[in-house]
Amino acid sequence: MKLILKWLLSAAALLAVAYLYDGVALQSFRSALIAALVIGLFNMVLRPVLVLLTLPVTIVTLGLFLFVINALMFWSAAGVLSGFYVRDFGAALLGSLIYSGFGIVIDSALERLFLQQ
Repeated sequence: MKLILKWLLSAAALLAVAYLYDGVALQSFRSALIAALVIGLFNMVLRPVLVLLTLPVTIVTLGLFLFVINALMFWSAAGVLSGFYVRDFGAALLGSLIYSGFGIVIDSALERLFLQQ
């Protein structure tokens, strides 16, 4: 139940990002659902590999390179989907930051919700 709720809220967060920032566009809620799923899969499969491969750069930049990796995951999801559009890498960076902020709020809210039960 928690996973489905997180997926739905993540899709809503993507819609909010598209509404708040014009560098990101979505065609519909269905596109947001698919994009949230693809971003989640990319973060689960590709992100650990990229973090490991770029570890020296991440250490030198004191972890700031992780923002670039997040933007790449966001931008690459838009590249493989037809209903999800990100203008350029700068838009992906800002869009992924906003999306990550919503993700932190979602995780915190779900943790509190399911902790009470």
